[in-house]
Amino acid sequence: MAVGEVLTDGDRAALDRAIRRAEQLSRFEFSVYVGPVEGDSPRTFATRLHNRLVAPARSVLILVDPQRRVTEVVTGREVRTLLTDAEVELAVLDMQGEFATGDLAAGLARGISLLAQHAR
Repeated sequence: MAVGEVLTDGDRAALDRAIRRAEQLSRFEFSVYVGPVEGDSPRTFATRLHNRLVAPARSVLILVDPQRRVTEVVTGREVRTLLTDAEVELAVLDMQGEFATGDLAAGLARGISLLAQHAR
């Protein structure tokens, strides 16, 4: 499933704004991947993507595979000093609640915002 099939241009623009606000608030980098997970383990795939980022230690990656209904959040070493696993889990649950209503973009924007608030 291509990202274009899941998110509209308006959705992508809104996510770009949410990411910019999150990065300004937390001083960490945020990335979003929406699409199919390669391989059997979504966590392994998300970690591999995260490790390819420019500054993985200072980054948060949110992966969503709508087809498999999978959400993963990978945080870098520096991010984990401020953002707990429990806070990440709460953000994931919040995102999944929005996803259940059919609003992927709103769920992602909400999750990005929550993660940034907790990581500042």
